[in-house]
Amino acid sequence: MHRLLDHIKWPSDLRGLSEDQLPLLAEELRAFIIAVVAAKKGHLGASLGVVELTIALHYLFDTPNDLLVWDVGHQAYGHKILTGRKDRFHTNRQLGGISGFPKRAESIYDTFGVGHSSTSISAALGMAIASSLKGETEKQHIAVIGDASIASGMAFEALNHAGVSNTNLLIILNDNAIGIDPSVGALKEYLTKVKTDRSLAQNNIIKALNFDYSGPIDGHDFKSLLKELKRLKKKKGPKFLHVITTKGKGLKQAEKDQVKYHSPGEFDAKTGDLIPSNSDGLPPKYQDVFGATIVELAAQNEQIIGITPAMLTGSSLKLMMERFPNRTFDVGIAEQHAVTLSAGMATQGMVSFCTIYSTFLQRAYDQVIHDVALQNLPVIFCLDRAGLVGEDGATHHGIFDLTYLRAIPNMIVFAPRNEMELRNIMYTAQLGLDHPIAIRYPRGRGITVDWKQPFSAIKIGTGICLKDGEGLAILSVGTIANHVIKALEEFPDIAHFDMRFVKPLDEPLLHAICKKYATIVTVEEGVKKGGFGTAVLEFTAHHQYSVSIKVLGIEDVFTEHGTVEELHKTNGIDAVSIAKNIRSVL
Repeated sequence: MHRLLDHIKWPSDLRGLSEDQLPLLAEELRAFIIAVVAAKKGHLGASLGVVELTIALHYLFDTPNDLLVWDVGHQAYGHKILTGRKDRFHTNRQLGGISGFPKRAESIYDTFGVGHSSTSISAALGMAIASSLKGETEKQHIAVIGDASIASGMAFEALNHAGVSNTNLLIILNDNAIGIDPSVGALKEYLTKVKTDRSLAQNNIIKALNFDYSGPIDGHDFKSLLKELKRLKKKKGPKFLHVITTKGKGLKQAEKDQVKYHSPGEFDAKTGDLIPSNSDGLPPKYQDVFGATIVELAAQNEQIIGITPAMLTGSSLKLMMERFPNRTFDVGIAEQHAVTLSAGMATQGMVSFCTIYSTFLQRAYDQVIHDVALQNLPVIFCLDRAGLVGEDGATHHGIFDLTYLRAIPNMIVFAPRNEMELRNIMYTAQLGLDHPIAIRYPRGRGITVDWKQPFSAIKIGTGICLKDGEGLAILSVGTIANHVIKALEEFPDIAHFDMRFVKPLDEPLLHAICKKYATIVTVEEGVKKGGFGTAVLEFTAHHQYSVSIKVLGIEDVFTEHGTVEELHKTNGIDAVSIAKNIRSVL
């Protein structure tokens, strides 16, 4: 079926081909990626766009002895297929299968684990310096980074260092004018102009940083790619190759709608048409509830500002961008800037909604502490993808936020149980708070079809009793409460409290619970160490309550990929596991 690809398992097999055979291999590799992703789902457009570049790099460089680092990893499917994982590629992102991102434990060809963007230049530079110190002067070090990722502050920090390092480092800019959403900013505008005006390429910021700059060249033309890469292999010192590619190359629909086909779900491999999901009558996704709600609130409150670091579509802030473009800011892959920009606006009385995935807020932890919380600025953090996110795996799970946020003075931490609670806390926050607040909600759909109800303010630091009972009380935060509700169907006498706020805790309610119940079980979709359960343990220890407490949550290990349902089960926080734990303490 794939005449050439069938005989290639490793890059050493690839190097046995003639240069004239490489275009046919590119066609076969694209068809293979499309066929598997169409059925198994995953990221698509980015990998299709770098097929020729992937083949050229493994063809000319002596990987894995030469070190190749892929930024983010959305673009690394072809790399995985050509480096011993073709026969397992159908397990991509599935429980027990290969990771959707490069992973050091998976292959010697995956030189650096990625998932968050803009790390490749720093990592490859570190490798290059190490090689110099070891006297390995002929070893090559290549970082492939996208035009959206290179605009990040970390990438600029690495460029600044690399330019004076005199190391054998090659940075390849995969310029396709898009990350998940279209790239933004002044650098993007420059890269757009340089594609048509070569004179701009002769005097640019990269050259000013002491790089041997070449390009831009067509990233789908093997003749150009191979010629320039051969030249650069012989040159010493830091080098920079600007390559123009088309995201989704080879699949007409993916080229036309690059945002949707970044990670399209199931589609027809032959036609490229998306297979409609049967979502009629289902509740909306939490991100869409956020998007609709902030538009509704912004229509009433002209001080509301929406800010996101390159998650415009993923967070559904695009709905506000469409309605209020002057009050909506996509700052690119710049989490630190997004947080401090929000803080700056808050100093001037603006109501800053900084919407960002939980896992990506980790990249701006210093800014959350020093620029927001220390100054007690009422920034509203809306943390999408909190908890276990599924197939994206360890780099994307938002399981640390309850722990890392509740440690910060002045911070309010809230986890809504359902869509109405999300709407109500957003409404409450924009009315005016004395402190910053983090609102964390999961990926996926809610539980209520009729979710657009009138707003109702929530009193900060209050939990609620969902079900009264005797002897044993279950305390939960966030949407994991719905697993608890299902588990308690067989335990009519057990109480259930939705604490809602991890910080501040509802201490009056906790006092009442500790006085009434001899046993408490806490449940959270986050790491147990330092999280909600720990907060309850600290409370009972401080007030010297002799209460037996069992904490359910995610253990002190990194959780790999699988469906959310599978990961809830393996972490013991699905309804069946919760019921089993209840029986163990009765």
